[in-house]
Amino acid sequence: MNIKGHFETITRHKLLVMKYCFACGLYEQGLAHDLSKYSPTEFIPGCIYYQGDHSPNEAERAARGYSSAWLHHKGRNKHHLEYWIDYAPDGDHAMAGMRMPARYVAEMVCDRIAASKNYKGDKYTDAAAWEYYDRSRDHYILHPETRKELENCLLILRDEGEDRAFAEARRMLREQKKNR
Repeated sequence: MNIKGHFETITRHKLLVMKYCFACGLYEQGLAHDLSKYSPTEFIPGCIYYQGDHSPNEAERAARGYSSAWLHHKGRNKHHLEYWIDYAPDGDHAMAGMRMPARYVAEMVCDRIAASKNYKGDKYTDAAAWEYYDRSRDHYILHPETRKELENCLLILRDEGEDRAFAEARRMLREQKKNR
């Protein structure tokens, strides 16, 4: 078990996400981001399966066939697209992505930037979050508007940098507030 390594990794990640959420004006979300990772249900498997260069959830999934920490985490943290998967409202019993509020899309962008920086270290570039997303985007279950907003922010990050990506997140937040 690597308690110190896991604790340092999740804390470094949480502090980065908090900084980025603050840049978007999401102060409460920045403070509360990923607190469930410190719960025994998530923290203990994180220590057991810690590797330092990628999520321990992947190692737990490989060893056990599922990740108990991830199943707990995604059900409690609205910035994960998986939190928003439900039966489609048209009644055909298919699973579908529900529309995510802009504040959670913005937090998801912050989360992806921080995770990329944490795991890539010196190899990080502003393209890293897009590249990670792009490898799996075909199987993500996302509402079309949520997908559009997420991809827009990640492409702006890739092409124009963090400041512009955070400005786009703030614009998205203002737009959603205006349309309520």
